[in-house]
Amino acid sequence: MSLTIILTMFSFSLAMSISPGPVNMMIISSGINHGVKKTMAFISGATIGFTLLLVLIGLGLMNVINLYPSLLEYIEFLGASFIIYMGYKIATSLGDITIKKSEKKVLKFYEGFLLQWLNPKAWIACVSGVSMFVSSSSDFVIFVSIYFVVCYASLSFWGVLGQKVTRFLNTPKKLKFFNIIMGGVLIISASSLIIIKMI
Repeated sequence: MSLTIILTMFSFSLAMSISPGPVNMMIISSGINHGVKKTMAFISGATIGFTLLLVLIGLGLMNVINLYPSLLEYIEFLGASFIIYMGYKIATSLGDITIKKSEKKVLKFYEGFLLQWLNPKAWIACVSGVSMFVSSSSDFVIFVSIYFVVCYASLSFWGVLGQKVTRFLNTPKKLKFFNIIMGGVLIISASSLIIIKMI
């Protein structure tokens, strides 16, 4: 495999992983509310969940999707519903910046894992990535390895960014306002996806 192909795989993985999406918005929100350390479980779940989805699509799930294209629509609907639910959790979380009271709202590993499986962006990234870069088993292993590392680093970046922003969101009122905005963005984006599919 040429260096050009590897760099292209890296660029694709970086563009898809670091660009804003539901998972990244939840990570930055969690980083602000709880810090990077408590957000790492969610980041790990999201990275592993995405990587497993990528592996399964590469191993043949793509054939099932091609046979039953409506399956992807159901996944998108379920995903949008889950994102709305998570947006609601963020929007209604307390603006209290004390650790004791905010511990209840810490995002879990399984939520990150599940969110990737219900995230339309993740499915699009996996299907398009596999179709573009995988022509042999060695290509597949290299692509998955690159994507895993890039995804983990990109999601961690959003967590660090969230923690750094806390210096500006240093009062309960500012934090509560931020939570409402972030939760609202998730709810609106997921709702618009459902509306578009219904039209």
